[in-house]
Amino acid sequence: MAADSHLTTLASPDVQARAPATPASLSRVGVTGVEKIIRISAAGREQLYHAGLECYVDLNPSQAGVHMSRFEEIVNEAIDAVVIGEALKAEHLAAHIAERVRERQRGLRAEVTIRARYPEHKPTPVSGITTQELYTLIGTAVASERGIRRLVGVEAQGMTACPCAQELVAGAARERLSEQGFTDDEIERVFDSVPVATHNQRGIGRLSVGCPEHCDAEVQAETLLRIVEDSMSSEIFELMKRSDERAVVEKAHRRPRFVEDCVREMLRGVAAAYPGLEPSAFVHARQENLETIHQHIVVAERYGLFGEITAELETGRHSQRHVTMREWLESPTPDRA
Repeated sequence: MAADSHLTTLASPDVQARAPATPASLSRVGVTGVEKIIRISAAGREQLYHAGLECYVDLNPSQAGVHMSRFEEIVNEAIDAVVIGEALKAEHLAAHIAERVRERQRGLRAEVTIRARYPEHKPTPVSGITTQELYTLIGTAVASERGIRRLVGVEAQGMTACPCAQELVAGAARERLSEQGFTDDEIERVFDSVPVATHNQRGIGRLSVGCPEHCDAEVQAETLLRIVEDSMSSEIFELMKRSDERAVVEKAHRRPRFVEDCVREMLRGVAAAYPGLEPSAFVHARQENLETIHQHIVVAERYGLFGEITAELETGRHSQRHVTMREWLESPTPDRA
């Protein structure tokens, strides 16, 4: 018994710290699918949300593996010590966890992403009834010896109406009306009064903005959410009266937009909402449309530095270089380049 007791008290070997059979560094090692309940400050209120987390750390060529259990420990500690005691924004919580992951795992860099589903109560456009809509708040942070990079993002659903099919339907309708004796003026009055039919898509818009370390601008998730919803043909509502349904359908068909249009509207919205944003800030706009008359899904996105994007908006000249999110997060000094 004494021998067994002695064996149990011996320190367990640190297998992860051993040299690997193949000495190659790994860009990211970590955990995904971590689910937690966290408290986040949104629209001036503190609420509990269900969140999914991803945590990664780099791995040097002389270390066999990371300590996976430490990811769970660090996340729990951060939520208990930081969020419950002091409600933070998702990107700030991600930064706090990333700092701890890098320190505890002894990595050169660590990356954390938090995706939290949260509700907003909105009035419908005509009846004004209150409906609960779910959105996704996204916070990403990378911590390294150079400092911390953070991004705040949102994801929302909406409705788009296809401009191409609408033009085809309108053209055929004009021919039929003309054949029936309507004048050109009468035909235009009809189209001014009656939205032209087209096929629709449910759109999923995502918008993220990252500020350099010294940036004074405070990017608000609720502002990004408004920009995303307004970029599509119409916002959508889970609960509507008939008058609301009519208003949403008419609005969408009076604002037909391609998937590309939605992304460009997001870019314009960010430039209008944050004119003083640092040129070295990062913007990523993405739109995904679920087609109704096709089986495929269409996607458009634009990413790059805020200064490059606003220059294009002002001059129309193509920016040849589009900085990716990964490059921006990992770049040592893009704000001083």
